[in-house]
Amino acid sequence: MKVCTLVLSGFLCLFHAIAQETSQAQFPPPPTAKTTVVVVGNPEPVTLGESNRSVMILNPQEHPLAFPTVEDLLRTDASTYIEQRGAGGAQADIVMRGSSFAQTLVLINGLRVNDAQSAHHNLDLPVPLDAMQSIDILHGSGSTLYGSDAIGGVVDFLTATPQTTALRLRSGVGSFGEDEQAFTGSIVGKQWSELASGARNFSTGFMTDRDYRNENGSSETRWKTVLGESDILLAGSDRAFGANQFYGNFNSWERTKGWFASLRQELGTKTSAAFGYRRHSDIFVLLRNDPAFYKNQHIDESWQGALRRSDHLGAHSSFFYGLEGDGDSIHSNNLGNHARNWGAGYLDADLQWKGLTITAGLRQEIISGGYYVTSPSLAGSYWLNASVKLRAALGYGFRLPTYTDLYYSDPATVGNPNLKPESAWNYEAGLDWFAGSNSYLSITGFYSHQHDAIDYVRANASDLWHASNLPGLRFAGVESAWTWQATHNQHIRLGWTLLSGAQDALHGLQSEYVFNYPVNNAFAEWTVTPLFGYMLQNRIAITQRYQQNAYPVWDMAIAREKGRVHPYLQMSNLSNTGYEEIEGVRMPGRSFTGGIDVVIGRTGK
Repeated sequence: MKVCTLVLSGFLCLFHAIAQETSQAQFPPPPTAKTTVVVVGNPEPVTLGESNRSVMILNPQEHPLAFPTVEDLLRTDASTYIEQRGAGGAQADIVMRGSSFAQTLVLINGLRVNDAQSAHHNLDLPVPLDAMQSIDILHGSGSTLYGSDAIGGVVDFLTATPQTTALRLRSGVGSFGEDEQAFTGSIVGKQWSELASGARNFSTGFMTDRDYRNENGSSETRWKTVLGESDILLAGSDRAFGANQFYGNFNSWERTKGWFASLRQELGTKTSAAFGYRRHSDIFVLLRNDPAFYKNQHIDESWQGALRRSDHLGAHSSFFYGLEGDGDSIHSNNLGNHARNWGAGYLDADLQWKGLTITAGLRQEIISGGYYVTSPSLAGSYWLNASVKLRAALGYGFRLPTYTDLYYSDPATVGNPNLKPESAWNYEAGLDWFAGSNSYLSITGFYSHQHDAIDYVRANASDLWHASNLPGLRFAGVESAWTWQATHNQHIRLGWTLLSGAQDALHGLQSEYVFNYPVNNAFAEWTVTPLFGYMLQNRIAITQRYQQNAYPVWDMAIAREKGRVHPYLQMSNLSNTGYEEIEGVRMPGRSFTGGIDVVIGRTGK
């Protein structure tokens, strides 16, 4: 440990010295934070300066060799807590502002990918990280624009539009038998483009029954016609992993497969149509050494169609409206065969006058079985001066129970077909400070009051977990984020979210999921791009879950970003911290992954 610390300290000193020597070098100026484009939480793209919601924009293409998985990149938002079970991206959940893992909506290019069977599969993303251009995160409710599941927040994974014809190949090896390969190829024509990407990683596991094999791939074709841009995305994933302790004291095993297809078509400059289809299968074995003892197989399908339009009335008013249709179904040896459909219409009005922006929205949802949901929202922002913007928002979010919530049963868990949909009112107020083009500070206070929250509870450790509706959950907190371009080649990001929740809804019962949230979640990230085209990134995170001790995790990445050949080294949990993001599910200790990334064609760097 002492030798490792000395070596790493030497790396830090070397890169810091190089960074100081080159602080006056001529690098391209960083983009202005005000002009960063925000897609999520708005009917059409706006700049960060125009948004009146609390949002975070992550760019996977800025340093593509710095983050091994999507989950690692999401952790750089202090309000987005990742509850990871399977290492290497095999399985993880998203928790935001005290919400449960099922209360965060996941989108790909604005289309839903939340899993109808179990929200544990919401991050079974079929699109590789290398094929993503941006990850937009909305903190707080988003049901007015997106419907069910958007209580705690929304994460929209936006695919990349290629700018050049090129081929990128990557291969690496690492600790615990880690082996990874990836490719991304693009062809750009005069009126069309094609981007194909694939990735795989596998490991023998850092402990017994924690091996994994993850594969995903996508193909996206875009072309321009007289109507506007057309876009077809086809993607798939296959994940098999040892699930030791994932769902209780069992040496389980699981394999999931996913397929996703979408078609988006512009119909002139004001109207667009989109259709998405998702199919997902899940094979679960409770005892890996005795598969015949208990085995489940689920296949669920979902579809979504949307027609959206915008109209601008004068210089200050805009109206956005649309119709959506959704449906899902499941075929399962445990859950049975079920299906449901729903339709919705929404209207969003945006008024801008001098430094004031007001946005009001309303959504009406009609769900099969005679259930109706109305989701209003109201948000506003005001510029005090050229640098400081005040904003506030309120909104209503809701979530339909998954089929697992309703019908699942195993030796440890029992579903509840009488569950009510859960809902919440969310309130927030904050400020954004844009200190020129080099610094951006955001602070937000928020409060959420949930009704009929769904959780699994039990009286004691010998009892089964029962799916139940909990009354009166309340969460309040403060989130903050600061980005500072210290020099042309040094970038610093800090984030801290403080959260408090009311626990009186349990009435002495034990909870499986709802109270797993972090009361403190903070990180510091320092990125330097010194001489010789190398990038060094340091990330230190400190997390304290409810009624648990705080723990630190230190990650580092070194990669060459200039030229065509890019050696890289990713170092995870250098602090060798023993910690759990889910009770009873250990996370890996210190690990290293290194390899070579090669670009054939124009590099763009």
